[in-house]
Amino acid sequence: MPYRAPLAAYDHLLTHVTGYARLARTDRYAEAGADTTAAILSETARLCDTVLAPLGRAGDRHPARIVDGVVITSPGFRDGYRAIADAGLIGMLADPHWGGLGLPVTLWALVHEMMAGACMALQLQPLLSQGQIEALERHASPDLQALYLPKLVSGDWTGTMNLTEPQAGSDLGALTTRAVARDDGSFALTGQKIYITWGEHDVADNISHLVLARRDGAPRGSAGISLFLAPKFIPDAAGNPGARNALRALSLEHKLGIHGSPTCVMAYEAATAWLVGAPEGGLAAMFTMMNNARLGVGMQGIGQAEAAFQQALAYAQARKQGRVGGSGMIVEHPDVRGMLAVMKADILAARAIALDCAMAIDLARATGAADWQARAALLTPIAKLFGSETGEAVAHLAIQVHGGMGYVEDTGIAQLARDVRITSIYEGTNGIQALDLVGRKLADGGAAALALIDEVCAAAEAARSTLPALARPLREAAFSLREATEWLVKQGPDTRGAGATAYARAFARVLGGAAHLAAAHSAQGAAQRLAAIYITRLLPQTAAHLSVLRDGGDALLGLETADLAG
Repeated sequence: MPYRAPLAAYDHLLTHVTGYARLARTDRYAEAGADTTAAILSETARLCDTVLAPLGRAGDRHPARIVDGVVITSPGFRDGYRAIADAGLIGMLADPHWGGLGLPVTLWALVHEMMAGACMALQLQPLLSQGQIEALERHASPDLQALYLPKLVSGDWTGTMNLTEPQAGSDLGALTTRAVARDDGSFALTGQKIYITWGEHDVADNISHLVLARRDGAPRGSAGISLFLAPKFIPDAAGNPGARNALRALSLEHKLGIHGSPTCVMAYEAATAWLVGAPEGGLAAMFTMMNNARLGVGMQGIGQAEAAFQQALAYAQARKQGRVGGSGMIVEHPDVRGMLAVMKADILAARAIALDCAMAIDLARATGAADWQARAALLTPIAKLFGSETGEAVAHLAIQVHGGMGYVEDTGIAQLARDVRITSIYEGTNGIQALDLVGRKLADGGAAALALIDEVCAAAEAARSTLPALARPLREAAFSLREATEWLVKQGPDTRGAGATAYARAFARVLGGAAHLAAAHSAQGAAQRLAAIYITRLLPQTAAHLSVLRDGGDALLGLETADLAG
C-alpha cells in the first residue's frame, strides 16, 4: 500500500491539542498562520505521496554503493532530493536573510514526519543539513555564514556531522582526530570518523562536513574538543566548488536497514578546515545540531509508525480468513483489531508529545521565556525516546497483523521494522536520552517536570465531570508520576540511572494520556473511543514503569557483573 500523509490527523492535533494558533500571534511567526500552514503541509504531502514514497523500496533493494571512492546513491534519490530542495523544505527553519523561510519548528517536525514515513533513507539528508544550518547560524563566523549558508539552504550543498570514532562513541571526550593550525587561519584535520550519514554521495554539488577534533595543546577529554568545517571541495574565489579536499569515504557500512542512506567511514588526511565557534567550544556548538536532530529522529519513528499502521490496516481490511464479524476479513478479529487500535493510539500519543516539544521550542524562540526553554529541554529526550520506541513497536505489530506475509520481504513491512530500528540508537541512544532526562533535566530540582505534570493533573481534574472514565485514571497516573519525580530528585546518580528508562517511559505514558484526553474533548465518537483504548490498555503501563523505578533499582544495583556470566 502506498504511503499517504495523515493531514486530517495533523489538523486535529494542531487545532485541538497543541494550540498551534498561538504561534501566529507572536511577532516571530506572524506569517505562519492557518493558510500558510495548510499550504505547506498539503504541498509536502503531495511530494511525499507521489515522489518520495515510491523511492522507499528502491532504496532498500538497490542500496547506495561505493565505486573507487565515489558513492552512487539509490535509483531516483538524486531527483527526489532535488524535489525536496526545490520545494524549499531544507531551509524552512533558516533565517530569510540566507534564503530560508523562518517557519516554526512545529511545522518542520510534521514535514519531516511525512518525509520519513515516505522514504526515511532519503529524509536523513535534509535532516542533517538543517541541523548544520542551525549550528552555523548560531556559531560560525560571518565569513563562513555568508559562504556556506545560502548553499546549504538552497540544497545545492549538503551537510553532515562527524562525531563518532572507532574508540569514541558516546564518550566523545576520547576522540583523537587532530586539528593543526596553519598560517592562513585554516586547520589541517587528520583522523578517521565512522557512522557518517550521507558522508559521501552524488545528489549535490558539494558536501560540508562539521567535524569534532582536538587542537594541538588542547585539554584532554570533552573540554578540549573544537568544531571544524571541512568541505569536500574547497570553494574558489567565486564561492563555487574548487579543488578536492584531502578527505574521502573509505567504505560504506552494511546495515540492518536504511540501505539507501550511505553510512560512511570517513578519512581526513590533513584536510583543510575552518574553526566554527570558540576554540574548545565544540560540544556546545555540536549540540545545537544534535538537539535539532533528536526531535527529528523522534519524528522519524512516528513517520515509520504511520506508514506501518497504514499498511497493516489496509492488509487487515483486505485479508479474508474465517467468518468472524460476517465479512471474514481479519480486521474483525478482536486480536487484530486490538493491535491496530493500540498502534493508532500510540501514534497519536507520540505525535502529540513531539509536537508539544516543538511548540515549546517555538515559543521559547518567539518569547525568550525561560519556562518555555525549560519545557523544550525536558521534552526533547522524551520525544526522541518515545517516538522511536513507538516506531519500533508499531512496525513489529504490523508484521504480526500480516502474519506469515509480514515475514516475507515482498510485502515491504519488514523493511519498515528494519529501517526504524536505528532510531533508538543514533543521535544519542535511548538509554542516554533517559539519563539526560533524570540528570540534566531534573537538575532544577524537578521544577520543569513538576510544572508539566501539574498541567496534566489540572486537565484531568477539569474533565472529571465530562469524561470521568478517561480523566480519573489519568489523574491517578499523573499523581503517581509526581510522587515518583519528587522521590527521584532526592536520589543519587546510581539510583537515577538504574530507573532512568522506566521513568522516561512512565512520563511519556502520562503525557500521551493527556493528549488523548484533549483530543477526546474536542471530538466525540472515534476520538473518544481511541482515547479509551489508550487509557485502558496503555496508560496502566505507567504503574509498572514506576514500580521498576522505585523497587527495581536495588535489584539492578545489587547484581554483580559475574552474575551475568554465570
